[in-house]
This record gives sequence, structure tokens and C-alpha cells, in this order.
Amino acid sequence: MSVPLRIVSLVPSLTELVCELGLLPALVGRTGFCIHPREALRAVPKVGGTKDVDIDKVRTLAPTHLIVNVDENEKPTVDALARFVPNVVVTHPIEVADNFELYERFGRLFGCEVRAAELSARLREVIGRVTAQSFAPLPVLYLIWRKPWMTVSADTYIAKMLRMVGLQAIAPDSGDRYPVVDFASFDARRAATVLLSSEPYRFTDEHCRQMRADPSIGVADVRLIDGEMTSWYGSRVIDGLDYLLAFRRRLDDDGVRR
Repeated sequence: MSVPLRIVSLVPSLTELVCELGLLPALVGRTGFCIHPREALRAVPKVGGTKDVDIDKVRTLAPTHLIVNVDENEKPTVDALARFVPNVVVTHPIEVADNFELYERFGRLFGCEVRAAELSARLREVIGRVTAQSFAPLPVLYLIWRKPWMTVSADTYIAKMLRMVGLQAIAPDSGDRYPVVDFASFDARRAATVLLSSEPYRFTDEHCRQMRADPSIGVADVRLIDGEMTSWYGSRVIDGLDYLLAFRRRLDDDGVRR
């Protein structure tokens, strides 16, 4: 007799994907950052954060599968969990197209191939609509943190999402995937606009106002951007690409130029 499926997800966007694939009844644990779909997840136990997982609580949930991500979860924690979780599903999407493999893999692992194929068809359609557009390259500085300021390098999933609509993420040449930005040495004026993400740091309109007025930064156009729409892979990428398409059109309508 097969063992009932019991999933703990430590990745917010993949918790959303699990639910989109019809697997909510099998989801027995999530992080406190796994908030979508909000109402559906209220009854699912929390096991800490993405980087401060309560290992003993996960153990009591007796999962058959653990979903993790290379960027979002700490390897020592995952190694500790792997000692008692039979199946650890490690993910690390970098390209937008990696979501197709993600859907296929989850469909195969969890027996939801039909729903996975439906997601693939929807993603293929939205990618077709986005790539049918023609946008002039527009350099942007995408900030994810402050104290210290941090951005994304060109080889991150966020940068690849932005590039789909012609937004080119610029960053210090430090070799880090998420470099620290020192505005004393980094010329932010290379960017046509500074984008302040809503996560992981929750930037606000007040931060935009302060940055526009800061002569050390020297960029007049500073605006908020929805971090879930740019950084969440899985099922969210479908709405995310439509969001970015509309966002880029607003930049062009507002006359933001290189």
C-alpha cells in the first residue's frame, strides 16, 4: 500500500504552486512567508521561516516530501531535514523557461500531470505575448534591501524576468549574485530608474521620496515594484509577466528613457 503524500514546503512561491496543482490536501507544513493563497493556507501549520526552520516541528509532521530552494533555504538546515525526510525536492530556477521543467517535475512527482500541463500552456501563451513586443533596452537598478543597500546581478531569476520586457538590471561588478551597493563608488545615474522591491525588504513610497531627494544617488525616477511578481517562480510567473508588461508600458508612457 502506498504511503499517503505529505508535503512540507519551505519556499513561498512553490507553496503557491503546490496549491495551484491541487495538492493543498497533501500540504502539511509551510513557512510563515508562505502566504498565498491566503485563506487556503490558514489551516496549514507553520514551521518557522525560510532560513530559521523549526526542525523538530517538521519532524512531528512526518513529511514524505520536502520542497526547498538553493537561494532561499540554508544548506545545513536542509541537510538536517534530509536525515528524516525521505524525499527532498531541491529547486533552483534561473531562467523564466525553467518553470516549464518545474511544472513537469512536480506533475510527475505528485501525480498531477494534467494540471501541470495546463500551467505550461498558460505560461507558453503569456511568453508568446511578451516576446511579441519590442522594447528598447532600459537599464534599471533593482534594490531588494537597505542598510546595506543590495541589488540583483544579471544571473538571477529576477534579472531574467526584468529582461523579458527590456529592463536590464545593473549592479556592482563584485561577483556576488546579490551585491551590496555603495553609492559612493557605484554610479546609480547609469540607471534610467531605481526600482524598490516590495520584498524581501518592504520599501514604501516614503523610501522613494527620500531616494529622489538624495544627491548622492542622483536618480530622479524612483518607484516601487511588486517583488512577488518579479521574484516568485512557479505559477506566479504567469501573472508576473503580464504585470511586468504593464509596468514597462507605464515607464514608456511616463517618458522614462536611458
